[in-house]
Amino acid sequence: MAGRTRQMQLTERHVAYLQPDVISDEMPPPPQGMHSATPQDHAATLTQLLGPEPFANDEVWVFAYGSLIWKPACDFVEMRTALVHGWHRAFCLGWNTRFRGSEQNPGLMLALDRGGACNGVLYRLPPDRLAQCMTKLLEREMGWLPSAFPPRWVNARTGERTIRALTFCMDRHSGRYVTGLSPEQIAEVLAKAVGNRGSMAEYLYSTVKHLEDVGIHDPHLWQLQALVAQQIEAAYEPDR
Repeated sequence: MAGRTRQMQLTERHVAYLQPDVISDEMPPPPQGMHSATPQDHAATLTQLLGPEPFANDEVWVFAYGSLIWKPACDFVEMRTALVHGWHRAFCLGWNTRFRGSEQNPGLMLALDRGGACNGVLYRLPPDRLAQCMTKLLEREMGWLPSAFPPRWVNARTGERTIRALTFCMDRHSGRYVTGLSPEQIAEVLAKAVGNRGSMAEYLYSTVKHLEDVGIHDPHLWQLQALVAQQIEAAYEPDR
């Protein structure tokens, strides 16, 4: 995989300005109209996705487009870069007032939205621990139900292969779907939002850095990281 050659404008120095008062991995209470997923919920989703005998699947791949690239939810035995058509990476999942945002400055998270294409990373799960790893993935991505970005199968092109992979795509009918914002408006959100799991600036920085590290250049995210760096500098380094 190609190494990173471009110099990001957004750096760890910028991220350091935006730190939560308390860092916690605990799941906060769900928003109004949602409920916390139970083990039974995850078991039902697992059966829906893999069938009644999940261990019969010797290859299960997950397509990562955001934080799963730099913080996988579970173990994996193989990694590849891949291209998915029909979906694009977008900051369209809002409004986050708990994990990486607050009531004062809510955050926007990445999800796959319809249209275009997305380069990302494929992870192949351990065939002897599919149920365990899939459950961890669902606990991470579907802690609240109904999900605003439910799992679905997509076709991912990697080398000469087309692989059926699991990923998480935005439900445009969800009340959490956000669209129509300009890059500057998105950058303003990302430059301010902080929650108990860190800042949106950290989320963007880690995503862009790890995409570049595996040879994936996302022009939209690259523009956003520069805009976010500029906004943080204007707020915290006015005389720099």
